Amino acid sequence: MKPILFIGLLLIACGVLALAYQGFSFITNDRVLDAGPVHVTAAREHFVWIPPLLGGAALVVGTAMVALGLRKSSA
Repeated sequence: MKPILFIGLLLIACGVLALAYQGFSFITNDRVLDAGPVHVTAAREHFVWIPPLLGGAALVVGTAMVALGLRKSSA
């Protein structure tokens, strides 16, 4: 498989996922108190928002790359 086709398909998949989920969350454990043998941590959830414009752009660029890769292989 040509690299341009692979990257294009990867961009299409990322664009579809970005448009479907519009972000992702993750949890970090932050140390709140550290006093000798006592350690207190707090789990905090962070959310990373992915703009729909970015997902749409990835979808359009990926589609163009796949079309370009298919055109070059058939010519």
